[in-house]
Amino acid sequence: MSRTPTGPEWSGDKLTKPEMVEAFATQLRGVLKAQASFVAEIRGEAEAMWKANRPEGYSSFEAWWRHRWVVGPFREIQDHLEASARLTFELEARYRKGRHEIPEARVAAALEKKQQKAAPQVAAGKTAVPPKPVAPPTAGAGGSRDFLELVNRERSA
Repeated sequence: MSRTPTGPEWSGDKLTKPEMVEAFATQLRGVLKAQASFVAEIRGEAEAMWKANRPEGYSSFEAWWRHRWVVGPFREIQDHLEASARLTFELEARYRKGRHEIPEARVAAALEKKQQKAAPQVAAGKTAVPPKPVAPPTAGAGGSRDFLELVNRERSA
């Protein structure tokens, strides 16, 4: 008995483009909806047969209980198939966001940040030019370093 798969091996690597994922999700959704309608048809027939051919000898509660016991799994299977078909929309959206939109936004943000670092920050007339630092006066020619004397010297000069 061989444990190798008989068909071609499939992996998610084939879903590299959003168009591929959209086609896959649409096809899967179609298959799931077809299966759900098939189960709904069988369920409808089972309910109709049960209502038309109620077994004799059962009380009304027991007949209801057996009907519920027979039809319940069909309802659950149908609900699960319909929920799975709805999840294909989420599959498509998550793939598109996770594999394309978010990485593209990250690359664009990184590129913008890189361009901001590379480009000079000065724009004509928009930013204030910081004042140039002034060298402190030295006490060489004038003698003392008193503040008021320095102010008086600047006025007289």
